[in-house]
Amino acid sequence: MSKAVIRPGLFVVAVALVDAAGRVLVQERPTGKQMAGLWEFPGGKVEPGETPEAALVRELAEELGITVAADALRPLTFASEPLADRHLLLLLYLCRAWDGEPQALDAVALAWHAPSALRGLAMPPADLPFVAALEKALTLA
Repeated sequence: MSKAVIRPGLFVVAVALVDAAGRVLVQERPTGKQMAGLWEFPGGKVEPGETPEAALVRELAEELGITVAADALRPLTFASEPLADRHLLLLLYLCRAWDGEPQALDAVALAWHAPSALRGLAMPPADLPFVAALEKALTLA
């Protein structure tokens, strides 16, 4: 019996930026990228030798043009999803403090939504379970 060869996993971090009104920022994936047109939480791949927090600080500067201190990131939950011949491990953080105004530097658009409104958006499969976790976390906050 042969087993399928699985390439090394994909380690990704994302953040739910939460504004003073309790809304969460999502971005629309650009044309030409896998899952184009879907709404996702900002973030990206963790590079070799990087901590998840350092990767997220870097990604937020690159994608949104904002500055986030690593100690402003709070781990919330994670997703584990098969992706063709790889496996995705996606960590979601909460962040309520940053410097600068988020800009769509690597996305088609940005949008702020109440956590419950995220349920109506087309999102990648790994991001979908995050909505319930965010609703719970932000209700308790």
